Amino acid sequence: MDPLADIDESTTDDDNASQTTEDDPQVPDNPPPVSVPVPPVQPQVVQPASTRRERPNYQLRHTLRGHTRSISAVKFSPDGTLLASCAADNLVKIWSPFTGELIRNLSGHTKGLSDVAWSIDGTYLASASDDTTIRIWNVDTGLTTKHLRGHSSFVFCVNYSVASDLLVSGGCEGDVRIWNVARGKCTKTLNGHMDYVTAVHFNRDATLVVSCALDGLIRIWNTTTGQCLKTLTEGNDAVCQHVQFSPNSKYILSTAHDSAIRLWDYHTSRCLKTYMGHRNEKYCIAACFSVTGGKWIVAGSEDNKVYIWDLQSREVAQTLEAHSGVVVAVATHPTQNMIASGSIEPDLAIRIWSDREPPT
Repeated sequence: MDPLADIDESTTDDDNASQTTEDDPQVPDNPPPVSVPVPPVQPQVVQPASTRRERPNYQLRHTLRGHTRSISAVKFSPDGTLLASCAADNLVKIWSPFTGELIRNLSGHTKGLSDVAWSIDGTYLASASDDTTIRIWNVDTGLTTKHLRGHSSFVFCVNYSVASDLLVSGGCEGDVRIWNVARGKCTKTLNGHMDYVTAVHFNRDATLVVSCALDGLIRIWNTTTGQCLKTLTEGNDAVCQHVQFSPNSKYILSTAHDSAIRLWDYHTSRCLKTYMGHRNEKYCIAACFSVTGGKWIVAGSEDNKVYIWDLQSREVAQTLEAHSGVVVAVATHPTQNMIASGSIEPDLAIRIWSDREPPT
């Protein structure tokens, strides 16, 4: 079942207009009188979304400590049994999200790390480093299986295709690179950004790549030809710093330095939803979808909190408070109501939150 199949697209946030969703039916203030008799019908009571849909109730379960410099990314393995984290201390750490136990360190990079990504079977992990390289690790052995070189500056972001035969990476020289994983070779370099590339992501069938950079542009590329198919820009001259496809690949979620998260229909270049309430003016802060219980948007914030929004109504459904530093990294568990969050100095903590009961 497509978890985002019923998102409303009838109106957009392009001009800050109020939105209609199927969770918020619009009824005219003065409906016209009925001109012909109709048989009596049992009235249907429609409750507001906030009362019909239970709010999430995430609670702190574990605090994971071990990184000695700012944490940059946290990612659950595809089967949800492991959590990977990376930081400016040159290390990747593998944890159990259920016990909080540190399982192993992956050591080899010579400078700090900005991102990690899991292969679909959970066997391999890719890491992006300021040492200008990408390493592919065998998670069980802790050994590097491939060492990808080609970027001329810091590698800021990396992601596998769903089939895990391709990698896409973004560097601070402005390049997006597509890699053949089996060969360990760069097959295509996409030139279209004029500043740090801060996020890259494949759609579900790996025919498209979305990227964003500090030049303020979101670009969508044809994976095979390398052609830029579309360019989106955030409103208010905001700079986008994180972007990803939705689970069904119909939409794009972006975060920007105007403290707004936007959901786009990239086919029409329309902004469908805008989520606000958090603070994001300086750091590259990640956002992601949560579809295991309700349908939420989850993101970190510069006020040291994690925010959870109702995807349809755009209301802040819950804030998670425990970090004492800016929360730049968040991830949602693939099958359970669980969130991981990571923060920068001075907090240097990863926190695991879970909601025992799915919304009804």
